[in-house]
Amino acid sequence: MQQLSPKFLVLSCVFTCLILSTNSFRSFRPLISPPSSTSSSISSSNPSQSSADLAVSPSYPIERLPLRIGHGFDIHRLAPLSKAGQPLVISGVTITHPPTQAYLDVDGEFGPPGEVFPCELGCVAHSDGDVVYHSVVDAIFGALTLPDIGQVFKDTDERWRGCDSSEFMVFAVKVMRERGYEVNNLDVTVILERPKIGSFNGAMKANLVRLLGSTEGRVNVKARTHERLDSVGEIRALSCHVVLTLGLIGN
Repeated sequence: MQQLSPKFLVLSCVFTCLILSTNSFRSFRPLISPPSSTSSSISSSNPSQSSADLAVSPSYPIERLPLRIGHGFDIHRLAPLSKAGQPLVISGVTITHPPTQAYLDVDGEFGPPGEVFPCELGCVAHSDGDVVYHSVVDAIFGALTLPDIGQVFKDTDERWRGCDSSEFMVFAVKVMRERGYEVNNLDVTVILERPKIGSFNGAMKANLVRLLGSTEGRVNVKARTHERLDSVGEIRALSCHVVLTLGLIGN
């Protein structure tokens, strides 16, 4: 039998030690296991939300990182109020406006196709269609490596039809806190051509601060047009982008 050289034996020992030390380091990484309290408390008090509990209870542990970043996006169609069947709600505020918004009637539902139809606008959506709340919920779930809002609150589920989206916010904040996190800061950009929403900005921000249990210095809400481009610019849709950071509670 061929005898192994001393140099080979030394290198083998070093390599083995490196593997063992790496595995040991990984095993001591701090983790947050999926909490059991969310599912039990919400499901027992409101059985209709049991599917939401399951969606935010992953099989893998969520690592206890000091900082997490989330991005949320949502878009909904606008339509004359008579067709939408519900008003335009943004960040929990009903956007009242004159019935003179220049809705582009592409399909000719209210007159000749392609003509502008002056009207009061509503939001076409399964729930109340609040693009800000939906985007914030999506960003929280994303930061925690959880499924998007559409998988947690499915738009095929009649239990969520016409639902006040603040309920989604309350649920997302509960999930976030049970995993040991709070919002460090939040930046919201609402994109719509009309109606103008500058006068509602303070109320929209106040609602977010209240629901997140945060402060005015951590929450920002701004709006811009889409320069008359595509469906948003044609006043047939509105959208929203959200970026937020989560930090460990108490840090």
